[in-house]
Amino acid sequence: MPHLIYEYTDNLGDEADIEGLLRKSNQILIAQGGVFPIGGVRSRAIRLTEYCVADGADADDAFVHATLKIGAGRAAEEKKKACDELFALIAEHFAGEFARRGIALSMECVEFSESGTWKKNNIHARYKKP
Repeated sequence: MPHLIYEYTDNLGDEADIEGLLRKSNQILIAQGGVFPIGGVRSRAIRLTEYCVADGADADDAFVHATLKIGAGRAAEEKKKACDELFALIAEHFAGEFARRGIALSMECVEFSESGTWKKNNIHARYKKP
């Protein structure tokens, strides 16, 4: 963990550079000073083809919603710092779209109990220091 999931409307098109957004997002999570183990960082995006924004009157309206899923146990300050930095990245990444069209940007952080998850990961070992 963490897992970062972006949902975004397909009317943003390829110029939204979602691949770049995912890479930059991972770097922010990795740069949190060990709050999140590198081998557990994952991000993905879901391009939405069926959606309705507001009353649906303007087909150019768009949205991006991020969900950061993390295991319990991090300090409130650590979570706030990571989320503030991620949301600043999202706002910066979509600043051009925000200036030219209706777009809603949102993010939530979901913290859950480790007792409700099952995991098997051999990626962590690559990042463990000897």
